[in-house]
Amino acid sequence: MVTGKPDFILYAQHGWADTGKAIASLANRLATPKTLIIAPSLGFVNTWLRIEPLIEAVEKIAIETNSRYPDTPIRIIGHSMGGLIWLEVLNRHPAWWSRVESLVLVASPVGGADLARMFDPLSLGVGIAGDLGKNRRGIAEAIAKEIPTLSIAGDFDNGSDGTIPIGSTKFRNAQFVLLPGLSHAIMRHHSEVATVIKDFWASEKTLTSIPDPDLTDLLIDRLQLVSGITDAHHRDFTKAQVCFTLENGVSICTWKNSLGIDHVFVSCPEGKCLYSGFVGWLHSENLRQTIQEIAREFTKKTS
Repeated sequence: MVTGKPDFILYAQHGWADTGKAIASLANRLATPKTLIIAPSLGFVNTWLRIEPLIEAVEKIAIETNSRYPDTPIRIIGHSMGGLIWLEVLNRHPAWWSRVESLVLVASPVGGADLARMFDPLSLGVGIAGDLGKNRRGIAEAIAKEIPTLSIAGDFDNGSDGTIPIGSTKFRNAQFVLLPGLSHAIMRHHSEVATVIKDFWASEKTLTSIPDPDLTDLLIDRLQLVSGITDAHHRDFTKAQVCFTLENGVSICTWKNSLGIDHVFVSCPEGKCLYSGFVGWLHSENLRQTIQEIAREFTKKTS
């Protein structure tokens, strides 16, 4: 129990199919003796239903806590869906942003969880799958312009942490750290994650200076704006066929799986996959039109 004014408030939020125990242990590794840790358990069963009641629960706790300590700095850590919850809470309360010293997202599918989209292929908003499949990059990038933000991802199988594709954790204006060998679940409390967060906190935590996007960045950005697209694991890249190649040697490749789901890939001149995504049946035409537009605007077609 913290007596007197805390050094800072540390909000630590667990994710889907979880309780607050593991993320609280991570928070305790990071806390000073005078840190006020707020790591609410939202209920294992509740995390399988809808995200809105979870957002409202965290929002209510934050409003009450911030009111009790109006001048105390805030730091935030969210694992998986916990990071998405905090993006939504911060989006609703921009007045808090000046108090937030750092936002750390651990294995959070900011671009939308591909597994969720598989359970909700028509984007009907089915249960928690509809909520987790939502693309929140716009929200995250706006927040990261104003709050020093770190996104940590694990690479357990050369493309994902076993649950969340690496690509879905990346967004502009944030620092990004990839930890090889770490699975989604273990990142809730792993010592390497704690070390990365400590290093981030120990830095000056200035807002990340983002270089101007190059042609490849613009291309990926364009694909990520396709309605219904979801970042994917690049395991199926070897099955794709080249559609066309940019002047810098970067190629757009496509593949349709046995269920008729359209995938798109971006590869570098050396043949390594730089981006992968897919769209459900309802959005296949959107993807096809975007690829045609890119071909007209930016490329020389391959023979």
